[in-house]
Amino acid sequence: MSLILAVNAGSSSLKISLYKWTLEDSTPCLLLTSTISSISSPPAKVTFKHAGLSTGQAPASDPPEPSIRDHESAFSYFLDRLKEDGASIDRQQIKHVCHRVVHGGDYTEPTVISEQSFHHIETLSDLAPLHNGAALSVIAACLKVLPHAVSIAFFDTAFHKDLPPHVSTYAIDQKIARERGLRKYGFHGLSCKYIHHERQRSELNIIALHLGSGASACAIRGGKSINTSMGLTPLSGLPGATRSGDIDPSLIFHYTSDPLSRLSYNAAANKEIHVTRAEEILNSQAGWKALAGTTNFGEIVEKADLSTPPSTVDGNSHTLAFHIMLDRVLHYVGAYHLALRGQVDALVFAGGIGERSGDLRSAVGEAVSHLDYSAIDENVNQTLESYEGTVVDIGKDASARRILVCRTDEQFEMARECSLTEVFWR
Repeated sequence: MSLILAVNAGSSSLKISLYKWTLEDSTPCLLLTSTISSISSPPAKVTFKHAGLSTGQAPASDPPEPSIRDHESAFSYFLDRLKEDGASIDRQQIKHVCHRVVHGGDYTEPTVISEQSFHHIETLSDLAPLHNGAALSVIAACLKVLPHAVSIAFFDTAFHKDLPPHVSTYAIDQKIARERGLRKYGFHGLSCKYIHHERQRSELNIIALHLGSGASACAIRGGKSINTSMGLTPLSGLPGATRSGDIDPSLIFHYTSDPLSRLSYNAAANKEIHVTRAEEILNSQAGWKALAGTTNFGEIVEKADLSTPPSTVDGNSHTLAFHIMLDRVLHYVGAYHLALRGQVDALVFAGGIGERSGDLRSAVGEAVSHLDYSAIDENVNQTLESYEGTVVDIGKDASARRILVCRTDEQFEMARECSLTEVFWR
C-alpha cells in the first residue's frame, strides 16, 4: 500500500487530502481531508475530516492556531497533526505528493519536481500572483520534510492545452506574442477535468461554471476545452473576490492618473504606472471587495435585495455586486452555448459559490430556461446540502438540457491521475 498526498494551495488557504492506493485499486481511496484557512490573516483555522462522514456532517475543528504564519508552517502543522491524530499514518508511506499549480506556462502534463521544473514555476509566479508563490512554498517545504516522496506538479492550465488557435490567440503582434508566450492559457483545469470525469461519458458537451473567490467559465466538447473565460492570467473573465475580471485595458491608466475632470486627465502630468502596481490594483483591490466591502459572496447575497430588477438597482452595493456577477456569468454561458452550436448536454455549477449559492443558481437558471435548459427544482436547489453524492441534478425535467451541481474535488483529480500514470511509479 502507498499513500498519496494531494495539496491545493490557495492565496490564503491550504487544502490537503490523503489517499491510500494499491495496484488492485481502480481509484485512490480517501482517508482524510484537512483545510487550513485564514493563513494570511491569523490566527489560522484548521479542520480535519476523516473519510466516511456524510456530506452534511461537519469536520472536526482545531482551536485557532497562532503558530501558522505562512503556507510552509501550515504544511508542517498538518504533518504534525497527522502524527497526533491516532490514525496510524506513517509519513514514510507517503510515496507521492501532488501539488496543484495554477500556471504551468508551456508545461502541459503533470511534471515531477526537479530543480528545472521548480525554477520554471517560479518564473511564472507573476502571471498567477495569488497562487503560484503559495504552491512553491509548500513544494519547497515538502522536499525538505518528505525527501523520500516524489513531488509532482499538476497544472490548471494543462486542461486547456488544445484550445483552438483562434481562441488562444490575442490580436497583437504575433512575433512578440510568440517570443513572450502571450496567449490565452485558461485556469481551473483540474476542476473542469474532474467535472468531465464525473459525468462518465466522454462525448458530453458541458458548460462548466467554477464559481468561487476566483471564478471562470469553460466550454467543454467531448472532454476537451474549446474556450474559457480566463486568459494569460486568472485576472480576465469573471469578477472574483478581489479580481476585477474583464475591463477595458485602458481603464487602469485613467484609474491611477490625476484627473482634470470626469473622464479626462492631464497626459503631461500622467503618473508612470508599473505592471506590478496595475496587477496589485486589479488582482487584490477590485472584485466584490471593492464593490461591496466584503470578499464573502454569501454576505453579498444575504444583504442584497434580489427582488429589485437589475435595471433599477440604486444605492445597495450588495445588490449591484450580485447583478454584476450574474450579468458576467450569463455573458459567458450565452457565448459558450453558441460556441458549442447549441449542442449542450449540461450546465454545471462548481466551486464554493457554485455549490453554495442557491440564489445565484436560481437567477442563472431562470435566464437559461429560454435556451431550453430544464427549469430548476427549487426544493432541491435550496436544500442541496442534504443531498449525498458528487453530482446533484437540480433540474425538474430530465429530458431537457440538464442543470447540475458538482462537488468538485481538485485533490482527488490529482490523486487519480497520479495513480494512473505509470511513469510516476517506476
